[in-house]
Amino acid sequence: MKPASTNKLRIIGGNLRGSRLDFPDLPGLRPTSDRIRETLFNWLQGSIRGSNCLDLFAGSGAVGFEAISRGAEQVCFVEKSELAANTIRENLQRLKITNAEVLEEDARESLLRFQIHNQKFDVIFLDPPFSEQLIPSICNQLEESNVMADGCKIYIESGEKIDIQNLSPSWVILKEKKAGVVNYCLFAYTK
Repeated sequence: MKPASTNKLRIIGGNLRGSRLDFPDLPGLRPTSDRIRETLFNWLQGSIRGSNCLDLFAGSGAVGFEAISRGAEQVCFVEKSELAANTIRENLQRLKITNAEVLEEDARESLLRFQIHNQKFDVIFLDPPFSEQLIPSICNQLEESNVMADGCKIYIESGEKIDIQNLSPSWVILKEKKAGVVNYCLFAYTK
């Protein structure tokens, strides 16, 4: 069932630049802004083409679609909301994108599945709902699950300053910025 209103955003770069993405009007769902996406993909220039990406709390799927548009080999969208996951599927179908999958489940369940199947990712987008404060526990689970390829880039977006003190020395901060209430940074993971 469709919500009363559907929001729209546009892909800002790559071969799908200008393509419209719909996303549902759900509490707590806030797509990464155009300005932040532009900065993020400038940071990731040289890391996206041919990469295997994970959009772990996909929401609108904005960053995963940007990765596809900029040449990612494969993108896995993980979103537990049925409505949001279905809207991502509809956008994929409308844009005729075949190198992506959508898992409608909790992020923790997906990480366990990836671990069992020894699946590795080159780039991981981590933007959980700000109010749930999941970043420390999800970062620990990412490391324990061994799903990060050597040299993996991890993008984290948060409503609070991102505390890096509790991360292992394998996490190296590459870039860090703030835009309004959004704190965002890019890490590299080396084993």
